[in-house]
Formats: sequence, structure tokens, C-alpha cells
Amino acid sequence: MNLVTNKTVRELALEMPAATRVFEKMGIDCCCGGKRSLADACAVAGVKIEDVQLELTTASHAQWDEPNFQIATLEQLIHHLLRKHHSFTRLEIARLNALLEKVCAAHGENHPELMHVNVLFRELGADLETHMTKEERVLFPYVIRMEAAAQQHIPLFLPPFGTVANPVRMMMLEHDRAGELLKEIRALSSDYAPPADACMSYQTLYTALEALEKDLHQHIHLENNILFPRAVEMEPIAEAAPIS
Repeated sequence: MNLVTNKTVRELALEMPAATRVFEKMGIDCCCGGKRSLADACAVAGVKIEDVQLELTTASHAQWDEPNFQIATLEQLIHHLLRKHHSFTRLEIARLNALLEKVCAAHGENHPELMHVNVLFRELGADLETHMTKEERVLFPYVIRMEAAAQQHIPLFLPPFGTVANPVRMMMLEHDRAGELLKEIRALSSDYAPPADACMSYQTLYTALEALEKDLHQHIHLENNILFPRAVEMEPIAEAAPIS
């Protein structure tokens, strides 16, 4: 695969869905940092671009069990987001809130950073719950109606938010904040490395936090880089449907 180093991370992720797994592995932000060139993203992550190119070349020949959302309908992508990512996020937030309380009670005195992680995670969880609810009740239903209008040439009545670009902009800003919180949690936990005196619950906590972070990165990538741009591009087509 002939990579151009000034291609953006987003462009590469769209050209090859398996690239997101490589970026995750190499510590490259492909959701909120998708506008960076590959060269800049490698510099920020502190990795050699040659190593990333090799990983991407290998991944391009692998078969990943991930749908091609560049050709799927927006409704199919939304259902995938709801089933795989929204449900997982809610379950893990509830589980990790309880686990954090338990670990803080047992280890907080010796590891005060846990208290800060707890505060940040509660903020993240509350933000994500509000964020996902807005998507499920407002944005996603409108995108599905918009796609139906564009494909079936049926009327699309304008929503109270005027244009889909308005909630999309807000959702992306909220994604940025989630990304900032995740980075703070990772830094406080020393890249999710439990200390020598960590009990099984402590170890489980850090493993689960890292798994949630990885899932959120993929979740945000699918929305920021695929769903939202396609929805914005589709809106003028849907609005052109005749109203009878």
C-alpha cells in the first residue's frame, strides 16, 4: 500500500476500516484527532511513521469482522451504533461506577489519583448519557427520516434545529470533551497500569477502563468521520424531495 504521509488520519480510516485498529494500537487518535496528517499524528503519538505504515500494510491484507459503513445505509450504521456502542457504553458506565467506588474505598488512601479518576469518570458518564440520549431521541431519528426522504422522494419537514449541521456540530464538540476526559483518566492511571499492590478489582477496573476507551474511540470515529459527514451531505438531497 502506497501511503502518502500528508493524508489525514480520517482519510486513511475511511479508505481502510482496519486502519482504526492500527491507530488504536499505536496510540494515534483517529476520532477527535482525525484531521491531523498521518505524519503529524505519528509525531504527537511519539511513534515512527515507518512502523505505522508497516502495520497498515499488514492490516490491509487482513480480514476484519467489521461492516463497510462507507456503502451501508445511514440507518444501518445508526442501528450498529445503538446495538454495539450505545448499549455497551451504558452497561460499562454503570459497572465501572460501582467498581470505582469499591476500589477507591480500598485503595484511595494509598493511591489518591483514584479519587481524581472517579471524579472524571463520573463526569464522563453523565456527559455520555446525556449525549447518547440526545442522539437517540433527536438526531438519529431525523437522520433516518432524512435518508428515507432522499431515497424514496418523500417529503421531509424541517426540524426545529433548522439544519442537521447544528446538532452535528454540538455532538462533535461533546465528543471532543469526552476525548479530553479519557486522556486525563489515562494519564492519571499511568496508561492503565495497576500498581504493585493492586488487588483483582483494581486490575479489573483498569482493564475495563481501557476497553471502554477503545470502544469509545471506535464509536466516535464512526460518528465523526462517517455518519455525520454523510448526513450533512445528504440533507440538501432530502430537502429537494417534493412536498405534496
